[in-house]
Amino acid sequence: MKTILEKLLGRQRVLVKENERAVALYKGEIRAILMPGEHWLANRRGNLEISRHDLKNPEFVSAYEKALFDKLPDVAARHLTVIRTGRTDVAVVERDGALHAVLNPDRKLVLWTDAGPWKVTSVDTAADLAVDPALMRRIGQARKTEHVFLYPVVDGQVGLLFVDGVYTRTLAAGVHAFWNVGRMVQVKVVDVKRQSLDVAGQEMLTKDRVTIRVNIAAEYRVVDPVTAVSTVKDFSEALYRALQYAFRKTLGALTLDQILDKKVTVDEDSAAKVRDDMAVIGVEVSDIALKDVILPGDMREILNQVVSAEKQAEANVIRRREETNATRSLLNTAKVMAENPVMLRLKELEALEAIAGKVERLTVHNGTGGLLNDLVKLRGRCMSPNVVPALGRRHATQS
Repeated sequence: MKTILEKLLGRQRVLVKENERAVALYKGEIRAILMPGEHWLANRRGNLEISRHDLKNPEFVSAYEKALFDKLPDVAARHLTVIRTGRTDVAVVERDGALHAVLNPDRKLVLWTDAGPWKVTSVDTAADLAVDPALMRRIGQARKTEHVFLYPVVDGQVGLLFVDGVYTRTLAAGVHAFWNVGRMVQVKVVDVKRQSLDVAGQEMLTKDRVTIRVNIAAEYRVVDPVTAVSTVKDFSEALYRALQYAFRKTLGALTLDQILDKKVTVDEDSAAKVRDDMAVIGVEVSDIALKDVILPGDMREILNQVVSAEKQAEANVIRRREETNATRSLLNTAKVMAENPVMLRLKELEALEAIAGKVERLTVHNGTGGLLNDLVKLRGRCMSPNVVPALGRRHATQS
């Protein structure tokens, strides 16, 4: 409430703090910007209006901005800092060394000068949209990344920069930032490492009209990323189609037996065509190979039967060869025994030893010359009771 003195004098006491600035209006007209301190201002019939501004928020936002600059330009210039950007300019505003704001093109920012000190750096984006890496880090730390586009490119990759649909340059590995100033910025990342492409489960018809499924593999590397991206929509899809065509041509000229008998790869002419076609779009193709051949169920059963029959025939041949060898060995043994009676007797003793190990008693009757007179003890003293000469009584007989 007004004091009695204020009423008598027709004035009002206005106190402005150190962290404040005030705009004074009388009868709706701007009269002054008030600095910290005590001010006595005319206020007849309550026509004085005071608009206070806390310097904690250094931006001057007021409905009286235009009137202040129009009617009191010198006062406005003394107390306010105005920052404007052109059609292609970006302004980086720092307050006492710390990043305060980023202004896009065609923008204006009014600041209280005493809230500074202020530093303004202007960037022309017409020539280059790239943001300096050091500034990019500061923008990120200030959490003002809405003003930039960020694109990471890792090792083994390159980035192709397109601005408004036009290729601009190739980006190396790293994090790249570009000003968000209303232009279309796009980065296409291309892997330039050697990599493999699998064409799986492709159905093909052989020369003898058998349907098979094959898995194909190829090794490739992008050597010209710009050509690879700009020439075709998808260079890996183009390679996929080229491999399909090459193997259909190769396998279609072979029978199933030819495919299974040897490790089939694409023929040199077809492989050369694949490599030449891919080289045109900036892709280098090295190895091309057929990984797997998958047969239909009924065809697998037939082939299993064929393989089984072949293995059985091989087993029969081996068995007959062994039988022949065994017969030849027996014939040789018989010849040796016929020429050497001692060898024959040794064989008889071996036979008796084998028999004696399976029976309790053994009686030997008249037989060949070496066994007519003596009882053969085959198992030593401990077994002598088991070998008894008993004429006409036996468990096993040698005649």
